[in-house]
Amino acid sequence: AEARAYLQGRGITSATIERFALGWAPAGWDNLLRYLGQRGYAPEALERSGLVTRNTESGGVYDRFRNRLIFPIRDAKGRLTGFGGRELDGAQPKYLNSPETKLFHKGSVLYLLDAAIDTARKAGVIVVVEGYMDALTAHQAGFGNVVASLGTALTDRQLALLYRTARKVVMALDADAAGQKAVQQTIHLAYQVFERQNAPQLSGRIASERAPGRYQAQ
Repeated sequence: AEARAYLQGRGITSATIERFALGWAPAGWDNLLRYLGQRGYAPEALERSGLVTRNTESGGVYDRFRNRLIFPIRDAKGRLTGFGGRELDGAQPKYLNSPETKLFHKGSVLYLLDAAIDTARKAGVIVVVEGYMDALTAHQAGFGNVVASLGTALTDRQLALLYRTARKVVMALDADAAGQKAVQQTIHLAYQVFERQNAPQLSGRIASERAPGRYQAQ
C-alpha cells in the first residue's frame, strides 16, 4: 500500500505500473532469500546475481532490496539484467541499484531504452532524463523516446548506445548544480565518443581488382 500510494502521489497510473512491471520488495532481511531458497536456488547463486548481499563479518547473506519500490532494468533487447530500488522508509541510499554482475553493468545500460528504441529511431531524437520516475512519467505522457541514466553523468558506453539509436541526443537533467555539471561533462565526452563512432571500421575483405588472387581491406 505504501508503494502504491507513493506512485499515485507521483501521478503514475496503474497501467504504467503494469506496463513497466514496477514492484515492491517487502521489509525484512530474508524474504527473497527464503522464497527462492525453497525453489532450489542456492545463496551463492543469488549472491552472484546481486539479489542478496553477504555480511563480511558474519558471512551470512541477506536480501539486497528491502522495503523498496522496485524498477526492473532491461538491456536494449528487453532482457532483464538488474533492478533499481527506491527507499520507502528513509533508508540510505535513496536509490539502490543491483551491483556489478556478469549480467548487469550500470555504466552500460539506460533505463527504458528497450521501450524507447523504436520511437527514438523513427524520430531521430532520443532524450535523456535523470531518474526512473522522470522517464516513466514521460512515457506515460506519450513521449516514447525518453530514457534515464542510472546516475547523473553518462559514460562513454551509454553515449555509444545513444548514438547508435539516434543521431540527435537531448539532455534534460535537473536544473541544479549537479545536473548542469553533468551536462557539461557529457558534452565533452560526447564529442570524443561520437567521433570514434564515425571513424571508418574494417568490415571485411574483398577481391583485389589490381592483383588477382589477393584481397584488400574494405
